[in-house]
Amino acid sequence: MPNSQSDHDLVTRAQLGDARAFDLLVLKYQQRVAQLIARYLRDSSEVLDVTQEAFIKAYRALPNFRGDSAFYTWLYRIAVNTVKNHLVAKGRRPPNDDISTDVAEQTEWGGKLQDTTTPERLLLADEIACTVQRALDELPDELRTAILLREFEGMRYEDIAVAMNCPVGTVRSRIFRAREAIAKQLQPLLD
Repeated sequence: MPNSQSDHDLVTRAQLGDARAFDLLVLKYQQRVAQLIARYLRDSSEVLDVTQEAFIKAYRALPNFRGDSAFYTWLYRIAVNTVKNHLVAKGRRPPNDDISTDVAEQTEWGGKLQDTTTPERLLLADEIACTVQRALDELPDELRTAILLREFEGMRYEDIAVAMNCPVGTVRSRIFRAREAIAKQLQPLLD
């Protein structure tokens, strides 16, 4: 059974009142949602709280889910809005300082950077990780969301367009501009 069909069946069952079906959706996506939220928050207990809040909001909004997009695309939108609302409520924005080790290990490039062998390479890898995270933090919300969806979530341009409620051409432009901004900040380290 294809992944999206499985989600469709679980969503339909959950909308009809089957709480176990929604539990299966939570089990399937809780790790991905937590990793997404961890890109905005550094405190692991805060990540867990906001992840739980996002799933509660999704459960309450489930009757309104029409299936116009993939379930994860819809859930992603709820999770991002939930973490942004949490940050605003706390009077904070995503941090602009260096990335912590915990966050670096949760990103795709974190483990790869730790495979280096010399102290100089370790230092350079750490500087690259910090620079990428800082560059992501400094991007406008539209660019950051587009690049995170594409590079970290592996979503297709069409799904990103649905999640961000904009044309595919706009998504491509935002991703291009985000990559350009990150590359510009990395260039001095790579020269």
